[in-house]
Amino acid sequence: MGALSETWFADGYIDFELKKYTLLAYLQDINQHFTQSRLYPQLSDIIFHYNNLVAFRDNKQFLQQQFPKRLTAVNIQKLELLYEQLIADDELMEELESIIHYSLPQLNSTIKEGTEIYEYVAEHLSIFPVGLVPLETAEGYLLLCDGRGRQTLVYTYRLTIFERHDEKYRGIHTQYLQAYKKDLVHTISHIKSMLIRERNNLPNPAVYCVETPLVVPVDETLLPIAKRSLVKYIAQEAA
Repeated sequence: MGALSETWFADGYIDFELKKYTLLAYLQDINQHFTQSRLYPQLSDIIFHYNNLVAFRDNKQFLQQQFPKRLTAVNIQKLELLYEQLIADDELMEELESIIHYSLPQLNSTIKEGTEIYEYVAEHLSIFPVGLVPLETAEGYLLLCDGRGRQTLVYTYRLTIFERHDEKYRGIHTQYLQAYKKDLVHTISHIKSMLIRERNNLPNPAVYCVETPLVVPVDETLLPIAKRSLVKYIAQEAA
């Protein structure tokens, strides 16, 4: 099925049965990923579509404020034109309302499934600093270990703060460096020492280790959740 377009419910012929089929095919694809504990980018994508439908239902003017990174000017214009059509076409409005009324519970149910997986993985993460924590923790290294117990994955991380809708959000950017085989030599403390010795751009880095006994896909699940959990951990420690 692939991804839904940002304006899937308004694209082409607006017909309840057609849009219902489109949505169910999309959700079937999402559920296949969730069954294999692959959360991203599927979970963030389906949350976007849910919020997009709610915003469209409640007030089209919220669209541009809420989703500036996903909705283009062309899509905004398309939705505004659709509203103009709805005013003059009761039958079209009724059809679209039926689509939205059906779609929101379907999307919400799938979101809950993904959220349960997310929360389960997050609850089984252990985060701790490696050695002393420097005063500056906005940049450093993330060491990631899962239940396979075979290797330690090393990433650089950089925290960012951005404003949106009169609020400040913390974000994190990571870059994969390398993997070390877990053995008596490559302890997390030794890995930290090697990073400091070999990478002099961060002479006194913050280094955090995230461990879990679970075995889940790294790129699609473990790393995204570890990143969000690390942001929360650092924010709480700084408070």
